[in-house]
Amino acid sequence: MKYFVHIAYSGSRFHGWQWQTNAITVQGVIEEKLYCIFKKKINVFGCGRTDAGVHASQYVFHITIEDAFDFDLKFRLNKHLPEAIVVYEIFEVDEKLHARYHATSRTYDYFLHLYKDPVLGKHSSYYEIENLNIANMLLAANLISKHNDFEAACKQPHLYNDTLCKISFAKLYVDKAQQRMRFTITANRFLRGMIRILVGYLLDVGKGKISVSKFEQILANQVKTENRRVAYPNGLYLSKITYDGIVLQNQKNICSFLKIGLE
Repeated sequence: MKYFVHIAYSGSRFHGWQWQTNAITVQGVIEEKLYCIFKKKINVFGCGRTDAGVHASQYVFHITIEDAFDFDLKFRLNKHLPEAIVVYEIFEVDEKLHARYHATSRTYDYFLHLYKDPVLGKHSSYYEIENLNIANMLLAANLISKHNDFEAACKQPHLYNDTLCKISFAKLYVDKAQQRMRFTITANRFLRGMIRILVGYLLDVGKGKISVSKFEQILANQVKTENRRVAYPNGLYLSKITYDGIVLQNQKNICSFLKIGLE
């Protein structure tokens, strides 16, 4: 029997989602706890990868369990898992479904703030920047969905057969009074480092390091940039996964609160 498991996690103390030999990862911890529960190896297949320090307010993985179980798996997993990982729901799905390959879209939110805060800094990226040109940043953000080849926003484009992504939504939200921003982007796929590189470009536009027109040339792969700024990881959240015919429960979490004033 195959199950989808809907979770969220804080990535601050993990070296990303994917299992690694000598590092603590979200996948590794979950597989370890499943072994404790079932007393055998249960392979976990995630809906995608997140880098070290990146969070997920909505994430889905699937597992296949040969023998039926008569206990509350959600309760047991939440009891065994650290506070940084929470299980929201577990439900049986068709054997053919794959958490990664059958996701129709993914949404990421990137939060940043422009003042030092001891609590907010754990959940949003702090940038000590003054006099950002917000108007130009908004213009630049609106250009992103007009393009579909994001080689210029990929850490390792040589790893892919192509760097095409279908962007269905991209928008920058700004709260000038609170000096906070949220960049939201939805696509059918994302490349390694893509969102953080795009945010880095938007910040460079705001600081006047590159013009809006230069940014559009970069998106069109008409010019190459030698020093691509990659935004900090702690402000990035995988915040929504969609599947045909599946509705995931809406959950209040830190991402929900960070969006207040930025909607």
